[in-house]
Amino acid sequence: MKRIYIAVIVACSLGWATCGCAVTPSAPVVSAVNLSSSVENAFKDRKSNVQVEGAGKVIRLLPDDLEGSRHQRFIIRLASGQTLLIVHNIDMAPRVVGLKKDDSVRFYGEYVWNEKGGMVHWTHHDPKGHHAAGWVKHNGRTYQ
Repeated sequence: MKRIYIAVIVACSLGWATCGCAVTPSAPVVSAVNLSSSVENAFKDRKSNVQVEGAGKVIRLLPDDLEGSRHQRFIIRLASGQTLLIVHNIDMAPRVVGLKKDDSVRFYGEYVWNEKGGMVHWTHHDPKGHHAAGWVKHNGRTYQ
């Protein structure tokens, strides 16, 4: 269960990609019929390395990961009840300012499956243009 998350963190720490995130150069894009259906389907099907879009409410703020590329981390709950870890690279994109518990956020990034609901990273631009540009939206501002 923790292996996938640990693998992504190790990849980030080792800088296997320009952004510091584990990379699938062209992750397939999954269209979202409603904002979180692509995440829920990826979780149900145990898929990883797919682009997803969704929205949820912040249920927990975690300390930043400062190993290798720095990441702002927080857990959200989707409308379905599924939880999701957002791992936002703050070396590549601005920190989500003023984020607090119970805030609503939208996101677009690469989903990685785990038993706890999964995680989303690549919520930022790719300066080399090899990966879909992701983002986090909070209080009318887009962070990418």
